This record gives sequence, structure tokens and C-alpha cells, in this order.
Amino acid sequence: MVLAGQRPGLDPLAQHFGEDWKALVRIGEEAMVTRVVRTLAATPEIGRIVVLAQEPGVLAQAVSLGGEADILTSGSGISTSILAEAGTDAAPWPILVTTADHPLLTPHMVQFFLAQAEETSADIAVGMVNRQTMDAAYPETQRTWLRFSDGDWSGANLFALTSARARAALELWAEAEQDRKKAWKLFLHFGPVLALRALTRTIGLAAGLRQAGRRLDLDAALIAMPMADAAIDVDKPSDHAMALRILAAREV
Repeated sequence: MVLAGQRPGLDPLAQHFGEDWKALVRIGEEAMVTRVVRTLAATPEIGRIVVLAQEPGVLAQAVSLGGEADILTSGSGISTSILAEAGTDAAPWPILVTTADHPLLTPHMVQFFLAQAEETSADIAVGMVNRQTMDAAYPETQRTWLRFSDGDWSGANLFALTSARARAALELWAEAEQDRKKAWKLFLHFGPVLALRALTRTIGLAAGLRQAGRRLDLDAALIAMPMADAAIDVDKPSDHAMALRILAAREV
């Protein structure tokens, strides 16, 4: 499931590159969403691809250039859009969720993440990159970091939803979506003790996810991605320039 919607109003990145939709911003010769769909289409473990967007017709051509995929109309929020389709005939369990602004995604990244998620047997698995991994590869990059006792983490926009039990996490996410960039506020939705431990960094992210999952009667797992590129999505022009440099280096 590829999330290709955008928040209300003009997206700054799209506006910078003269597009109406962020997913259509070009990296090199093709739109970001095209690259993501092509990557998923080239990954044997992926059975079908569903793209969620507010205006499917606008993205249809770019999506088709990446491979065979269904485009469905998304709602106003990320989690509610996933909830509407998860477990249906269009998107049966298990589901991999990623985003259209992840042009550096590779089949190898997807395969690694899925293999690790399967090994955990978790109902929901979240891909993250540790700051040490990022600094070793790209010390100059600036990301949003969630700080825990087991290190600083940045999201890789990779989520495995393996069963209907994951719906509880999506329902809570719908309430907490505005807090996704602040770990202690996010964990406040699981109770003050867990939030305090997140705020004081007396718990690791992996342990925090496990505890949060137990509060929802499900198993939640952290997947530490060893590829720094997995945490580089394209939200601003500097990210775009960095993605171009990385793609050029891959071709050498």
C-alpha cells in the first residue's frame, strides 16, 4: 500500500518544483511515485500494489509507468485511509505500507524489512534507522530524531501490518497522528508512565513499542534498518538534492 496523498493546502515541495501533487515531483526523469511503484513491482514478495491518493486520476499515468497497481481514493488522514482498505479484497492481510515520497527505496530494503518482520511474528512492525547508521553514511543530513535510551531513531516509512489485530494501532494512530514527530506525546496515548519514560529516555524504542503494543493487545516490533537510505524521504528541496546525489552514486 503506497500512501500518495498530501495534507490540505499547497505542498511546499510540490510548489517548489511547479507541481500540484508531491508524489509527481520528479527525481531525475520520473515522478517519485513511479519509482516507488517500480521498486515494489520488482520485489517478488509483493503480491499486489495499491496506491492511495485523494485524486487517483491525477496520478494514474505516473503510477502506470512504474507497474501494475490499483489506485484508490484516500481519506483525509493517513491512518483512516489505511483502515478503510486494510483487510478488504483490495488490500488483504498482510500489508506493507510505504509512501510515495520514498524514491530511494530498493527491492533489497523491502525484502530485508519483510524478512525481519516475519521473523518477529509481530502484528505490526515499524522500520526505523538509528542515528549511528545515518551519521556513518550521511553525516551532513538533517532528520527528525526520536530519542530513546537505545539511541536516536528516524522513520523509514516502512510498516508491516500482518493481521486484523493491527487495526487497533491504526485506530489509535488516527487520534495521535498530530503527535507523530514527538515521541513522548505519542506515547502519552498509552498512559503517563510510558510517556514519562519516553520523555526521560529511560526506555528504548524497541521496548517502548512492545509495551505500547501490549496495551493494545497486539505484538509490535521495531525493525532496525541497516541501510541509511531507508530513512531519507523527500520532503524539502535539500532532500531532493540529496536523493539525486545518492541515485547518481548508485549508477557509478
